[in-house]
Amino acid sequence: MNGAESLVRTMAASGIDVCFANPGTSEMHFVAALDRLDLIRCVLALQENVATGAADAYARMTGEPAATLLHLGPGFGNGLANVHNAKKARAPMVNVVGEHATYHIEYDAPLTSDIQGIVGPVSDFVVTTNSPDDVGTDTAATVAAAKSWPGKIATLILPANSAWDTTEKVGKPQQPDGPEPVNADDVAAVAEALKSGKKAVIFVSGAILEEPALTNLGKVKAATGVDLLAQTSNRRIDRGAGRVAVNKLPYPVDHALETLKDYEYVILLGTREPVSFFAYPNKPSRLSPDGSEILNLAGPQQDTVKALDMLIDLLGAGNAEPELVEAEPAPDVSGLSGEITPEIISQAFRAHMPEDCIIVDESITTGRAFFPDSKAAPPHTWLQNTGGAIGVGLPYAVGAAIACPDRPVMVLQSDGSGMYCNQALWTMARENLNVTVLIFSNRAYRILEGEMKGVGVEKMGHVAENLFGLNKPDIDWVGLSKSMGVDAERVDDASGLSPAIQKGLALKGPYLIEIVF
Repeated sequence: MNGAESLVRTMAASGIDVCFANPGTSEMHFVAALDRLDLIRCVLALQENVATGAADAYARMTGEPAATLLHLGPGFGNGLANVHNAKKARAPMVNVVGEHATYHIEYDAPLTSDIQGIVGPVSDFVVTTNSPDDVGTDTAATVAAAKSWPGKIATLILPANSAWDTTEKVGKPQQPDGPEPVNADDVAAVAEALKSGKKAVIFVSGAILEEPALTNLGKVKAATGVDLLAQTSNRRIDRGAGRVAVNKLPYPVDHALETLKDYEYVILLGTREPVSFFAYPNKPSRLSPDGSEILNLAGPQQDTVKALDMLIDLLGAGNAEPELVEAEPAPDVSGLSGEITPEIISQAFRAHMPEDCIIVDESITTGRAFFPDSKAAPPHTWLQNTGGAIGVGLPYAVGAAIACPDRPVMVLQSDGSGMYCNQALWTMARENLNVTVLIFSNRAYRILEGEMKGVGVEKMGHVAENLFGLNKPDIDWVGLSKSMGVDAERVDDASGLSPAIQKGLALKGPYLIEIVF
């Protein structure tokens, strides 16, 4: 047995089922071990940011980390943006990064780089395993670190000779670290605030937005009248008919300030104090109203689920009946025709959303009404970009579909961010994933036009227009998609929206709809 076999055996024993990979020369012995042992499903990504994005979504849907296989420092660098997004989501991920043989590093070959310096800023745990006898133990520690509460980014750097040299050692699975303890005084302070009669909001993210904790959150609202508000972008939200509704803090600063302005208590659960996404001239970074009191029920590193249970006990809310969303009929879209607008897209999307669907939302400006409009849709799960590095939509669909092959996946994808990781279409085709992609082809980085105004620039010139426009030439999404094996069609009249979405959802495999407006 060599070090690479020890790595594979230890990963499999520690619960790693899937590896999203883009390997190179230094990882060939690892690939050979994966091939020989056949213990872990391997999924090829044509670009590393697809692999890391897919691993993020896989973890969000299963609660368990997937592995990525990345080639040296540049390979990890290509996937770094979606590792950043995963870290912001607190999603567990195990990265295996190949390295030159230890004796080769001194020669500064073209692909030699400071891998620890590259992976460190976006990893919670990093280890370089310099001996085949250490591979098993280091691998077990890496997987355990990834599984530690609330989910960590753990990276193992594997020199080539540690992979090919022989060993007799396989690592034993290690126990991940649990959450930090809940402060009973903090829970008591929140209970008193909720009994005070003052206007309060629980600002929430993380595991509380998933069932069954979401229902318990509704019990607190039912018992006290407190408002519930999720942060703007979240790892996962379980929602729809029969569930507790939680709105999100709006992205625009002015709207966010208006949403929060009347609260005397802002109670944090699984998140930090609300702040603006960017700084803007003459606008505050902190969004909580002046004079409000910020109370921490439990931070992201603490056991938020237990903290909520403790709060329910103090409030005597165990038998409270949470208000659940009542199902509403889907919009009638049979008469749609003419110009396509975001409002019409939202109606068509809502009309055909299947039960238990996973919605991957990277719709940016086009989709601002999609979330509220689908509040009473059939039960579903909503995934978002948590770190702000765009290009997550198509990779997330890959990871979610592999994690939950029995659930349909719909991608709400803007055209600009979609171009960052369009290689994910090829993986969808190869794996025959149950994904329907809606591309909103307005042929512009539309959000940047609003951001220009947000920073005080009222008039755009030709340079800004060229930097924000995705035309001259137009992107042919249908041709691009078909070139990667995903059947596709273009819709430029509202009458074609409903039939196209129905067709995509009926297919057993991926389908892309380019919506031009």
